[in-house]
Amino acid sequence: MSFCSGVSSVDWRAFLAQHDLVWTQLPEAWDEGPFMGNGMLGSMLYYDTVARSLRLDINSTEVQDHRRPIVNSGIENSRLPVGHFLLRTAGSVIDASFRLDLYDATCLGTLRTTEGAITLKIYVHSLEMVTIVFMSSTLGEADAAWEFVPEEAFSVRQAYGLRTNVAARFEKDYEPNPKGFRRDDGFEQLWVQPLHAGGGTASAWNATDGRLIVSIAYDRMAVPETQVLNTVRRLKAADESDMSTSHLAWWHAYYQASFVTIPDARLESFYWIQMYKIACATREDRAMVDNNGPWLQETPWSYATWNLNVQLTYWCMIPSNRAALVRSLMNTIHDHREELIKNCEPRYRHDSATLLRTTGTDLHAPANAPSETGTVGCQSGLSSGSSDSLAPPEVGNLPWALHNCWLAFKHTMDLEMLREKLYPMLRRTTNYYLHFLTRSEDGKLHLLPTYSPEYGSARDTVYNLAILRWSCTALLEAADLLGIDDNLIPSWKNVLQDLVDYPADDAMGWLIGDDLPLSTSHRHYSHILQAYPLYLVNRDQGKPATEIIRKTLEHWQSMPEMLRGYSCTGAASISAALGKGDDALAYLMGLFDDFIRPNTMYKEDGPVIETPLSGAQSILDMLCQSWGGVVRPFPAMPALWKQALFADLTAEGGFVLSARWEGSKTKWISIHSKAGQPLIVETDISQPKVIVDGMSLSVVRNDSGFLVIDLKKGETVLIHPKDDAPNVAIVPIRQASIYTNIWGINPHSINSGNRESRIDG
Repeated sequence: MSFCSGVSSVDWRAFLAQHDLVWTQLPEAWDEGPFMGNGMLGSMLYYDTVARSLRLDINSTEVQDHRRPIVNSGIENSRLPVGHFLLRTAGSVIDASFRLDLYDATCLGTLRTTEGAITLKIYVHSLEMVTIVFMSSTLGEADAAWEFVPEEAFSVRQAYGLRTNVAARFEKDYEPNPKGFRRDDGFEQLWVQPLHAGGGTASAWNATDGRLIVSIAYDRMAVPETQVLNTVRRLKAADESDMSTSHLAWWHAYYQASFVTIPDARLESFYWIQMYKIACATREDRAMVDNNGPWLQETPWSYATWNLNVQLTYWCMIPSNRAALVRSLMNTIHDHREELIKNCEPRYRHDSATLLRTTGTDLHAPANAPSETGTVGCQSGLSSGSSDSLAPPEVGNLPWALHNCWLAFKHTMDLEMLREKLYPMLRRTTNYYLHFLTRSEDGKLHLLPTYSPEYGSARDTVYNLAILRWSCTALLEAADLLGIDDNLIPSWKNVLQDLVDYPADDAMGWLIGDDLPLSTSHRHYSHILQAYPLYLVNRDQGKPATEIIRKTLEHWQSMPEMLRGYSCTGAASISAALGKGDDALAYLMGLFDDFIRPNTMYKEDGPVIETPLSGAQSILDMLCQSWGGVVRPFPAMPALWKQALFADLTAEGGFVLSARWEGSKTKWISIHSKAGQPLIVETDISQPKVIVDGMSLSVVRNDSGFLVIDLKKGETVLIHPKDDAPNVAIVPIRQASIYTNIWGINPHSINSGNRESRIDG
């Protein structure tokens, strides 16, 4: 529901059309072509230079191996490929043009060959588990047809390791899954792929009268042949108009959750493509997003990574008023809570739960517990979670993932989700920490050696201290909101009172842990979580807080050798947390200069999905923040952004916000309360007029100069300069046509130059 004036009045088709991805030449790789999805199934379209044919990849997020025991989660629990279709033509391909229509979530295009032309319309249905392709041909291409090419159910990490000869990424005794086989009943065709571990995947398709319908189904117990055949047969008989209508209705409603427009056309397009991407990648009742989403390619990271990747993936869903999508994460954690408990050593299972760095979607990852004798020092990131009993684990991964769920709760105030799912699991994973605290002679509580992601292990790792502090703080707030007199409340308060401070150095700011400085380049920012996204240390606390954040950020960024795309987005969001919009924008632009692919996908050694999505969050962090009980519209606006507008973003406390920035200052703010929580607003409007549902209120400020507004559930406040009559119409910023449709590969493209700059190491 929209609470500002006019989100529904936006001409969404025209607005999003300027952000469609456009190709005037053939995309030749997965990271160049159109992509589609419905939160489970995914498709990608590009030209296969080896087969010399147009290629349509098909995959499903839920298709993965599930072998036991796990030696390497990228192999025993690896995502598995399904297959692809090749468009067989009479003539040789000359060129092509494609357009990924964001508003309709549909790819439209024409392939030209030496014998004629083929027009295509492709979409993954928003509600049904099918990919649908319409095709019509001219001249000598009347017999053009799609040919299914099955792919072996072989760990894509194993394949990557063998191809690159990286021993840590393949197993010498890996046993391939059984061979798949084809069935054809004269109507539908079926590919059956059994797995050694049980169950398997079935892919069914029907190609008649210029229409291809494809479905994929997976089950761990038995190959779901009947299920997938029934899906194709049912939808083959369905009315095409009804199918299209239901697909379009979902997407058209989805976009209207919120609205953002900024004066940088490339960033604005990038933002809206990420909003499209997240709804392709997940839905509240479908698979969670792992490192790949529904678009699997060969990669060393064929699983979910829980020490940064999952967290970054889900952030932008929350303030963009799409927090319902985060339920896929919360539901995965809740549905596999018994596995999270069994991940602990038996002596801790009565009250704890934990999660190692990498898992499949079943979250199975048995963990060693921290110990007094745990190895300390700088180590390779690949060592964490190894079979070495002295290798300290990453204890903070599960509670950090729960922080995403907490943010979703804070933005929606969904008390049922908090009570039934979030609170019980956060309580368990915090209990796990409590087992590994020791008290020193000065009365301070210290953590046994734990691992700081991709750097090393130490006592009192900042990563874990910050997450433990946040966990106890959140549990106390949750218990109060739920009216729970928890017997652990004294323990949580005791931790907050006595936990040792973050190890720090005058020159470099926060360390990795006790006696472990950041002395080499490091792509993660795990040692800065207390500044962002936890905001435990923040600019409201004065100069000492801002100085240590600044010092740590600058030291981290001063060693660029190992920095990657999310190092740019992390630095951008940390800068935004400090209110430094120019710095935030400068860091963010580094992402586009060096890392983002023509279709906004991203890769390092292999594809990973989180970094572009975290770039969308960095944009949101410049436009609106809410932390410390304060709503903060336009907290970090770059000087270059003279104007901006957002509508129906959300903030902690269950608030829905709209605001306009014009002439480098705030013109108006509208805030609707969905939960009746206290409202405090930080704004640059020096002499505001405050109107609640048409009634003017006296201006009240707290000691920090922030506005304090008595806003009840269901009420809306409008704040604007007292001498200005605001125009609250929601109107997109007009972008020059030369800067529209710059993603894809076309004369306007900026990132098409990155076609040859893929990072392979």
